[in-house]
Amino acid sequence: MYRKAHLHLVPDCRRVTPNSIFEIVMKHIIVPHAHVGLLYENGAFTRTLEPGRHALTRLFDSTLRSVVIVDLRERSTTIKGQEILTVDKVAIRVSLLVYFRVVDAALAVHSVGSYEERIYEDVQLAARRFLATRTLDAILNDRNEISNAVLADVKNSANEFGVEVLRADVKDLVFPGNLREIMNAVLETERRAEAKLIAARKDLEAQKLALTQALESAHAEAERERVRLATELEEARAMAESPSLVKLRELRALVEIGRAGGKVVVGTKMTIDD
Repeated sequence: MYRKAHLHLVPDCRRVTPNSIFEIVMKHIIVPHAHVGLLYENGAFTRTLEPGRHALTRLFDSTLRSVVIVDLRERSTTIKGQEILTVDKVAIRVSLLVYFRVVDAALAVHSVGSYEERIYEDVQLAARRFLATRTLDAILNDRNEISNAVLADVKNSANEFGVEVLRADVKDLVFPGNLREIMNAVLETERRAEAKLIAARKDLEAQKLALTQALESAHAEAERERVRLATELEEARAMAESPSLVKLRELRALVEIGRAGGKVVVGTKMTIDD
């Protein structure tokens, strides 16, 4: 998190590098932008130094002073390759990327030995607790659920030692080699089954369309036949009620035959007397 350096011969003013501890035998110190300095006098914390130049010593002052420079910028750390056993006994490896920043420098330095190591451990344990209660299928369906659960788990505990955890993302999710082969085979089978299902649906739609057209054609033919039969029935009733219509129809038939070039033989009824 930081390093300690002892200075013996130094100028009156020295720029302090981030995350450093300096024993002060100088008159002034400069704290960089986006950092703060924690000032200690004879080993006891006295105050926080904001960015800028600060006078630290006075004439005939024998107080031993040191400054811890703390970086307040957003940073990230990677939790690599954590092997975890899911609830259905599948071993997976997960890597997480965590973004955080120090919001209370004094609390972060004084509460824990190393806030960066503490964040690493908390995220590691949070991921193990969560994934150990999930099946492989649930993990594959929603990777964001892992990020949200880990963030919710570590956010409050990090606030207690002056650090704000901003985001926790799944960087990598690795499965055993044989499991990858099985999953690829399952995916290929699912793709083929889906293709067959799509083709079957198209065939079914085509059959439905052909059947619909056949039914419509049959209905239309039946309607024409019904109209024809109804017309013939009406004509038959009319001829039954008026015999003269029969004669008129016969004449019309003869005319049609004549127009078509046919021959009509007209005979007379003869009576032979003994």
